[in-house]
Order: sequence, then structure tokens, then C-alpha cells
Amino acid sequence: MARPGRVVLAGAVTGLLLYAFGHNADIGTTAKPAQASVVPKTIDIPSIDVEAPLMKLRLLENGEVELPPYEKPKVAGWYTGSAVPGEKGASVIIGHVDTKTAPAVFYKLRELRKGETVKVERSDGKVVRYKVDRIEQVHKDEFPAKKVYLEDGLKLVTCGGKFDYAKGEYVDNIIVYASQV
Repeated sequence: MARPGRVVLAGAVTGLLLYAFGHNADIGTTAKPAQASVVPKTIDIPSIDVEAPLMKLRLLENGEVELPPYEKPKVAGWYTGSAVPGEKGASVIIGHVDTKTAPAVFYKLRELRKGETVKVERSDGKVVRYKVDRIEQVHKDEFPAKKVYLEDGLKLVTCGGKFDYAKGEYVDNIIVYASQV
């Protein structure tokens, strides 16, 4: 669990990347901001027993992506600066791995395997299915923001690796990359 108020370095990099590259056709496909009428409501990952509501997460003024509140450990969040799942672009869903007292929504995320299914239900009733392409664990200082926030597909992000007790946070991120089926 990261300290409240501190979001991984990736959040700051995300803001800069989205600002710098968000409108540059040479960079590739960029996510469209969410349409107000359709938003993701829930995420379902049967192989790791995840069924969770999704809340909206925004980009904060300091350039970091907001996190779901620690008081709601079983809730994941969809970054509103990313594409609505099922639409072209990068869709990013973030969840905590744990709290000070218990596992959180993405506690088992590192156990996902290539080929497994992730389903996202949208507010329009459509259920979008994704197939896991790969899972990686990266040090937070080496977070692949361009791949996560600009390349097509669903990305699930949580903390992982060793816990740095001095800093009060995990040193790595677990990232799941999935493509729509």
C-alpha cells in the first residue's frame, strides 16, 4: 500500500505524456476523454475472483492520476482521461493491492495469466471482453507510461514487489495488458 496522498511517479509522467503527446498524430493512437453518457461500471476477472464496481478517477492538478480511496479497498477506478472500455485507445483501470489491514481489489492481479478473461460492464449495458496478453512487474521509476496511457487496449495497474517500509509504499507496479476479443 502506498502512503495516502502519494501516487506513483507514473502519475506525474502520465500528465506530462498526455499533455505533450495527446494531440500529436506521430505518436500513435491516443485515448479520447470519456463521453459523459457511457462509462465503465464494473470489472469482472473470474480467474482471480474479482467482481468490483468502478469509480471515476481524474488527473489531479499536480499531474498525478487520482487513486481510489483507501477506505474503499474493494473498488477499482477507471481513469477518465483514458478511453471508455470497448472504444479505440488506451483504457486504464487502477486498483489497490492491499490496505494496512487486508487485501484490496487487485490483490491477486499478479496471478493473472496470458489468455485469461477480463470483462468490463459499461453504463450502456454492453459487456466488453478482453484477453490478457501479458503481465509485467516494473520498478515505479521505470513505469512505461507511454505504453500504459497511449497504446490501445485495457491496462490494469496496481502496486507490487517489495514493500519499502521507510517510504511506506511498494517499489514496483504490476501491469496487465489486455486486448479486446
